Amino acid sequence: MLDIMLPHYGELTLLKIAVESIAAQTDERWQLTVMDDNPVERDTGIPEYFAALGHPRVRYLRNPRNLGVTGNFQQGVDLATAPFMIIMGCDDVMLPRYVERVHALIDAHPEAVLVQPGVEVIGADGAVVRTLADTTKRRVYAPRFAGTVTMAGEELAVSLLRGNWLYFPSLVWRTEEIKAVGFDPDLKVIQDLKLILQLVTRGGTLVADDDVVFQYRRHGESLSASSAVTGNRFSEAREFFLAAAARMDAHGWPRAGRAARWHLSSRIHALTMLPAAARQRSTGSVRVLTRYAFGNPRPR
Repeated sequence: MLDIMLPHYGELTLLKIAVESIAAQTDERWQLTVMDDNPVERDTGIPEYFAALGHPRVRYLRNPRNLGVTGNFQQGVDLATAPFMIIMGCDDVMLPRYVERVHALIDAHPEAVLVQPGVEVIGADGAVVRTLADTTKRRVYAPRFAGTVTMAGEELAVSLLRGNWLYFPSLVWRTEEIKAVGFDPDLKVIQDLKLILQLVTRGGTLVADDDVVFQYRRHGESLSASSAVTGNRFSEAREFFLAAAARMDAHGWPRAGRAARWHLSSRIHALTMLPAAARQRSTGSVRVLTRYAFGNPRPR
């Protein structure tokens, strides 16, 4: 079985699309747990939807208190029981062959700790889109391959620290490995990269595939997008990358340490956010973004 853990924070419309895409899988070796982190007093209609759904492999949980994004991610890890799991976005879409394809990849690569299936990006309306961020991921930072590729060790760490080209909500994780590490509760928007790097330094292997079976929804209302405009994301990112550089150096991976220290893709991302911050006349955000983009890569 594949554990599909679905943290939820928003409204019902996109959640229904996500759940229905899971129910339409060609391979039935999956079980879904929805973890609703909406405030308890809010009338969302979501509990009623799942009560009416009555699917034998769908479990709905409503958190008695708000856990926040990282807390809800960790709850998904804690609740998982299948050998492999996914922490899916509540506005994303599984194409019908997702479960079938990832099971085939796991069978072909039993050593895999992480599986990155093929992904296409959709907008708020569900149409496939091409964004600057995703084009850069694919053409600049992602390794070039056809079919399937396996990566591990310092090569993988360097690749991800130059630019994180993975799509977190589509990733399949080996459950025992992610349970052994867990999410850092102090991080809000870069917690996935820290966890992945920890798995890599533990010897984990990534399998990436170009068969598109997942749709990642990108729109401007996400926590990561809003925190990028305000500059909050980059305050967190600077501390993370400098700490990652120290960990990579201590691990004996100097090239990965240098990649973390320079974190060029993250600096470029900050530059792309400057016009939006300027339009909002947020002097503080402009200052944070500028300092991050052009600042010294080494700690003071």
